[in-house]
Amino acid sequence: MQLELRGVTKRFGPLVANDHIDLTVEPGEIHALLGENGAGKSTLMNVLYGIYEADEGEVLLDGEPVRFRGAGDAVAAGIGMVHQHFMLVPVFTVAESVALGYEPTKSGGIIDVKKARELVRDVSARFGFDIDPDAYIEDLPVGAQQRVEIVKALSRDASILVLDEPTAVLTPQETDELMDIMKQLAAGGTSIIFITHKLREVRAVADKITVIRRGKVVGEASPTSTEAELATMMVGRPVLLRVEKGPYTPGEVGLSLQDISLVDPNGAVALDHISLDVHAGEVVAVAGVQGNGQSELADVILGLQTPDEGTITLEGKKLNKLNVRKRLDSGIGFVPEDRSTDGMVAQFSVAENLVLDQYKNEPFAKGPALNPSEIAKHAEALTAEFDIRLTKTSDAISTLSGGNQQKVVVARELSRNLSLFVANQPTRGVDVGSIEFIHQRIIAARDANVPVLVVSSELDEVTGLADRIAVMYRGGIVGVVPANTSRAVLGLMMAGVPYEEAISHDTQEVAQ
Repeated sequence: MQLELRGVTKRFGPLVANDHIDLTVEPGEIHALLGENGAGKSTLMNVLYGIYEADEGEVLLDGEPVRFRGAGDAVAAGIGMVHQHFMLVPVFTVAESVALGYEPTKSGGIIDVKKARELVRDVSARFGFDIDPDAYIEDLPVGAQQRVEIVKALSRDASILVLDEPTAVLTPQETDELMDIMKQLAAGGTSIIFITHKLREVRAVADKITVIRRGKVVGEASPTSTEAELATMMVGRPVLLRVEKGPYTPGEVGLSLQDISLVDPNGAVALDHISLDVHAGEVVAVAGVQGNGQSELADVILGLQTPDEGTITLEGKKLNKLNVRKRLDSGIGFVPEDRSTDGMVAQFSVAENLVLDQYKNEPFAKGPALNPSEIAKHAEALTAEFDIRLTKTSDAISTLSGGNQQKVVVARELSRNLSLFVANQPTRGVDVGSIEFIHQRIIAARDANVPVLVVSSELDEVTGLADRIAVMYRGGIVGVVPANTSRAVLGLMMAGVPYEEAISHDTQEVAQ
């Protein structure tokens, strides 16, 4: 099925989110929609999917104009969408989640659960997915949940599949699996619109690339275009795709973890005798496949989880008995893995979110009362400094794109006087221009003699930011290695291979 958008325009008050956008997607084509956060990519797809109604323009399927008054109309026309934030019910099974809203029934209107299971098995077998229809959504890893979303769309005979930032929460291995799935679907005739800001992925999988900047199409590109060329089109200026930093000159130990162990509520070992020092003026990056204890390590440092063994000290002071509030007051800046759950309050304004951990301090408070004028002034300064795209700082943070929400969280944490900065996936869901800026700010904190611990599933980010790299596997540290360690060696270590053995294996591979 051919899809064509002609002159699509969508406004939100004075903000023009989509400005006369033209786009054509051919049958069996993987068409990448590339742009910064807030460029209008998701808004355009929400218009296509019937969630928003365009103010101007039209949508055509196989040359015929169509008008969708809701997502149900889009689904009926053969359009499926996998949203950046999955639309799944955690306590439902896979079969129940796939059938939700389109439940097969027996006589008398009773839901036919057996038929729902068969539907999942049939679609999974057709596309080579390995999904248990009776598994509960909450028990599945993120990559498997995404496959469920794709199965849900395909089970409704989607000829056009929209993937909105599909790799934002995936590990490198899961991303590779998704790329293979996309190519397989396209080979079978499914058209795919791939919304992303990750240049490496675009070049690996796209047949055609359309670049959007500030609501307008600024050009089309080929997958043979260089990453630098694509980044310049996205941002409108040359972008430095590597992290620039000065020499590594560590000072005294800032953060010290000694023999930290943690058993999760299910009795599994989440952290296995972790010992790690982070010095003032250095970045230690933690690498590993998601689910190997990295998140628990970050949570333990802030006090969100309590270790069963071991000690945590910051500048020589023991933190174990301090609650989260006192640890923040001691100068810990913390960017959580999931900004939506742990990094912001969706109903609060941008200005309020920028003082969430400082609201009781002067000048943001006068005694027991908040000082709105100072909070507003602070917000205006930080949104300008961090290039946070918004209409006004009094708007709810939920109105911002995901990447701009992330910049609010990073801006808040880096705007304080810090004794330690911990960033768990600091650039997740953030575009290339913003990544460059956030990386610069992290290095600026390091250069200001702050100890920095970065947890990231992006190997390019790990190797770019780190002065040293700690690799985790099954809750333990396999090794702490130099920043110039090869991706091949890091990949082997992430699979549990000790450093010396990984080096030997890599050397043999090169020799062959």
